[in-house]
Amino acid sequence: MLGLRPIATPAQAGETARSRLIVPALLASLLLAGPALAQEGGASPAALAATQTPAQASEAPTSPAPMEAQPAPSTGAPDASSAAPPAQSATPAATPSIEGQTTATAFAQGDDTTPAGALGAGHDLSAWGMFMAADIVVKSVMAGLAFASVVTWTIWLAKVLELVGARGRAQRGVRRLVEAKGLPQGDGLEAAGWRGGPVAAMVRTAVAEREHSSGLPSEGVKERVATALQRIEARAGRRMARGTGLLATIGSTAPFIGLFGTVWGIMNSFIGISKANTTNLAVVAPGIAEALLATAIGLVAAIPAVIIYNVFARTIGGYKAILADASAGVLQHLSRDLDRAKTAAVLRGPSRVAAE
Repeated sequence: MLGLRPIATPAQAGETARSRLIVPALLASLLLAGPALAQEGGASPAALAATQTPAQASEAPTSPAPMEAQPAPSTGAPDASSAAPPAQSATPAATPSIEGQTTATAFAQGDDTTPAGALGAGHDLSAWGMFMAADIVVKSVMAGLAFASVVTWTIWLAKVLELVGARGRAQRGVRRLVEAKGLPQGDGLEAAGWRGGPVAAMVRTAVAEREHSSGLPSEGVKERVATALQRIEARAGRRMARGTGLLATIGSTAPFIGLFGTVWGIMNSFIGISKANTTNLAVVAPGIAEALLATAIGLVAAIPAVIIYNVFARTIGGYKAILADASAGVLQHLSRDLDRAKTAAVLRGPSRVAAE
């Protein structure tokens, strides 16, 4: 009787079977929970890798998929299915970080490209646009320099026409003096064609002085005529040089006036930078461009003025040399006429004595 084993009831047999199934179910749940925990712990490295290679990061959450097929042989399928949702909830953890980093990268790129695209978009950088956008002081400087440039070219046109005409008349007068045998008589000036111009004025002055000084010593007549001719020559030179002083003034002062406009415009640009609290080129460039435009207009006004002044100075010098030649020719004819009259008087003297 002691060697007989007790017969188990059906309830005890069921409990023994369930206790045998609990152990494999626990082992299967541990096997499934291990990869899920490892995947949660590795979410941040995957997110860091996503910033370098977004294409690889988007494929990373699909790698743990084969692990779900491991619990298939076990009889504890209900426990395995209860452990699977944590793994699925862990996979989207990396997705928000990837999307946030992608959005941040796109936003950063948009911030970098926006100033480059918007540079000068709100400003008209043409000459007229910069003039209209300039400060009132810079506008005044630009307008004054533009007016000075107009005055320069107006003087150039007027003086070129005047110099060409006066130089031609003076050269024709010198040629006539060279070809003439003497000064004409007082009533023959108009008939000889001595009308208008400094050379004709010299001839008329010499003839008038000769007639007014008849019977006086010839040396005094020559001195008085030479003085009158010098005054005529100086007066013609001053009249021809009229307006060139303004060219010299424009040429010497226009660059400094433009520089004043530049300094004022740059000062306003720095004030704008301080008010905007930024050193962006889109804020600085328009003001600096307007300031440099003032200097450019100053140079445009000054350079032609200096060149035209130098050309006129040489041309007027040549014109004065022609008048000097004409004055010398008039004095030569006057001296010759006076000597002829004196010789004729000397020759008439003995004949009168002999006749008496």
